[in-house]
Amino acid sequence: MNNGKPVIRTEGLKKVYQMGSNEVFALRGVDLTVERGEMVAIMGHSGSGKSTLMNILGCLDRPTSGAYYLDETRVDTLNKDELADIRNQKIGFVFQGFNLLARTSALDNVELPLLYDRKHRFKNTRAQAAKALERVGLGERMDHHPSELSGGQQQRVAIARALATEPSLILADEPTGNLDSRTSIEVMALFQELNDEGVTIILVTHELDIAEYHRRVVEVRDGGILRDHPVESRLIAKEQLAELDNANLVGAS
Repeated sequence: MNNGKPVIRTEGLKKVYQMGSNEVFALRGVDLTVERGEMVAIMGHSGSGKSTLMNILGCLDRPTSGAYYLDETRVDTLNKDELADIRNQKIGFVFQGFNLLARTSALDNVELPLLYDRKHRFKNTRAQAAKALERVGLGERMDHHPSELSGGQQQRVAIARALATEPSLILADEPTGNLDSRTSIEVMALFQELNDEGVTIILVTHELDIAEYHRRVVEVRDGGILRDHPVESRLIAKEQLAELDNANLVGAS
């Protein structure tokens, strides 16, 4: 629910890399606000600055100048330990390559970020991890290792891991990049369902069809925001899945 305070607010974010005697501007003064409960796609070609922006929003990197507020806390001035705590408590990450530990169960993978919570917000971390897996529809797969799961199921485990700490924000970096088209729609259906429940989601993609599942698209080019607009005809993933199932039934008859 929107309480009037944005989850994300950036002011004049710049990121400059020194390459020998040359300065390379990855970000050129980005102003961005994301309200609680939004579902935003950040789009841009390779070299546009979208990955740099994502890394700063995820507290994995710092801007050269400008300010970044997460839940009204200014985070660009925090030290490494404080940033680590912010990442653990406020941000859930979902990656293209799933980033699951191969030799541990789905439940162990999801529990991992809970074990690093130095504030010990959750007394029963196993139960909290199990709840997250149930939320993404994998309650029957908790003891399975990643090799025993499909690509879509592995990404669901990764989403459950991101949800486990009850973060303010889910950051997803090309989360459908390693999935086939139907599985991609299934993952987007899950993201839409979570967003309908109030989870704030920012997803980086270079695919226009994936961006159209969101409520808003921020297009990045040459280190700045080229365009920031609502999605006019938003795709509803569950409707698409139902159409695919009906088409398969007709084809099989």
